[in-house]
Amino acid sequence: MQNPKKGQLASLVKLIDAAKKVLNENSIDDLIIPARGLYPHRVLWDSCFAAIGVSNYDLGKARLQIDSYLEAQWSNGMIPHIIFNSRPEYWWDRHIWRSKISSLSKRSIATSGITQPPMFAEAVMQIGSRMQTDERDQWFNQILDKLVAYHQWLYRERNPKGTGLITLIHPWETGLDNTPPWLVSLKHHHAPWWINMLTWLQIDKLADHFRFDAKYVDPSERSTTYEALRLYDALRQIRRKKYALSKILNNSTFAIEDIAFNSIFIRANTLLKKIALSIHRNLPEDLLKNMSASEANFQQLWVKEDRTFYSRNQKYGHHLKEDSIGSLLPLYSGVISETQAKLLYQKIVSKKDFNTRFPLPSVPISSPWFKPRRYWQGPSWVNINWLIIDGLKRYGFTEKAIELTKKSILMVENKGFYEYFNPLDGTPAGVNDFSWTAALIVDLVNQLLPELNA
Repeated sequence: MQNPKKGQLASLVKLIDAAKKVLNENSIDDLIIPARGLYPHRVLWDSCFAAIGVSNYDLGKARLQIDSYLEAQWSNGMIPHIIFNSRPEYWWDRHIWRSKISSLSKRSIATSGITQPPMFAEAVMQIGSRMQTDERDQWFNQILDKLVAYHQWLYRERNPKGTGLITLIHPWETGLDNTPPWLVSLKHHHAPWWINMLTWLQIDKLADHFRFDAKYVDPSERSTTYEALRLYDALRQIRRKKYALSKILNNSTFAIEDIAFNSIFIRANTLLKKIALSIHRNLPEDLLKNMSASEANFQQLWVKEDRTFYSRNQKYGHHLKEDSIGSLLPLYSGVISETQAKLLYQKIVSKKDFNTRFPLPSVPISSPWFKPRRYWQGPSWVNINWLIIDGLKRYGFTEKAIELTKKSILMVENKGFYEYFNPLDGTPAGVNDFSWTAALIVDLVNQLLPELNA
């Protein structure tokens, strides 16, 4: 009689091989894009997640994802959220952003003009943990100054009140593009006349049939055309000011202290200190002071009566009280209290919040926003599961972390390496052969193997 564990191990080895194939097929000169077709450009946190997964079996390729991305860093330290494919057919994507209008951009590399969740320190630590000590120390020394410059840029230009809480100027910077808290914030700003006209004429609904993403994904699984137009208009406002933050913040459509971004940033600060310590380097004193302020003032995003964390409007100080998966990411930050961690854990196991058949819905299932297949308004994403699994382990919820790991793997094993999944039944949505899904499944399987081998 076959040992069930052996059968499970064989199945997981097959899954890893399939994931590697996806990552190889999404590689252009060994640089991994999110997915062929819909996502032909390199993206900041996609590249970091890809590097984390690839580091389990190819350290050189994993390092390349980070080293090559940092080549696009602007002279002020900003790392852009997109590096554009240079092929002629993508000229329009590059034209929309026109990064060269800023004197701070990398002249030889077309990029966006905003950033994204700072996953670099995590990726660097994950890769470094698998390297030989001498090689790791050499790499850390090569890369540290660039990471420091990025963190200092965030504090210098996105920390206007000196609290250490980073302000974002566009939903695309969260990585959770159409997440409900930001859409609620958008409703407080009047749409430009041309968008109102398109909506009144119902041309926005007609446009669903002509959208670029509709070639690859059903429009019902994406942001609505109205949302997409509003976010494009917000980009135009930023671009008109040539990405000069001093001119943007006072008049920006958005100025949000985003809970997901700040959770990831605080964790990145912790890891950056570990990187520096491991190679006996001192971080700048002003950076250390700002890091301390971030941890202390992170509690300003906690709403005691609701027993949860929310994003906050930076200009007016009010919390954006729409619950989303971002409210769970303080677990990943590692700086919340044990009591707060337990309260967030209760949301994960609550059937009216985040306890679905497959983990974890991007908004609570009781939310009026919940749509199980629409982008960041309901579906399960493997990258968010990965972050929350990491946070659960840090606070001692190991059994739940293992359960979410197994369910995430099963979801992908059943349906394929899709971009996101319906958390109610595990059916896939978005594009197939999505890189961070493949990469992080490799990592999650490797996290699970010690238990199976025991």
